[in-house]
Amino acid sequence: MHTILLSAGLGQRLRPITEKTPKCLVPVNGTPLLDIWLRRLTEANLGPFLINTHYLSEQVEDFIEQGSFKSQVTLVHEPQLLGTAGTLIKNIDFFQDDDGMLIHADNCCFANFHEFVNAHKNRPENCVMTMMTFRSNTPSTCGIVELDERGVVTGFYEKTESPPGNLANGAIYILSRDLMKNLHRDFSNLTDFSTEILPMLLEKIYTYETKELFIDIGTVESYEKANQSSEIQISNKN
Repeated sequence: MHTILLSAGLGQRLRPITEKTPKCLVPVNGTPLLDIWLRRLTEANLGPFLINTHYLSEQVEDFIEQGSFKSQVTLVHEPQLLGTAGTLIKNIDFFQDDDGMLIHADNCCFANFHEFVNAHKNRPENCVMTMMTFRSNTPSTCGIVELDERGVVTGFYEKTESPPGNLANGAIYILSRDLMKNLHRDFSNLTDFSTEILPMLLEKIYTYETKELFIDIGTVESYEKANQSSEIQISNKN
């Protein structure tokens, strides 16, 4: 399954760590985050990959050029950031008129991607995409979702003080070909996937909850937590 790894962010909340290193290449227990992504996705028979670059793009280009995933990666440089929806829509042809995966690559995720893909294949008929979710210990810092009895999203609470629960959007999605056709045709002016597109798809988003390790590498505190995780140390050795 063709996969876009969104990797162009500035990583401002991770400074000073990201002053000289792009966010997607910060090392987690010695392994660059992007390497963890590419290795785990490849092991799940996913790919090829499109990776967008912007901040410190030369480092990302060198990493891909010198690594073992070069033949599977297409790099797309953005002189000006297009936003998560903007990158998706501009590169929609990468999916070759098929379902595809969209991933915010600033998470450290050890989900079972085979199960995730199978959940998407067996989604309710009216759902046009599948969202990975996880249980957050800090729900006020996440996008929290409410579900119906089928596991379909009925409500969003984006970083609110007292959200109704702790089931968080993991910003890892499988998009149907029908959804991508509509995005390309009707929403070419949008820039943010989470705040502009997802709210328009209530009751059309199926969910898959991972029970495996999931850490949003968004702040210095969460980054330190990831580096202290014995699960990641074990996973990097395998």
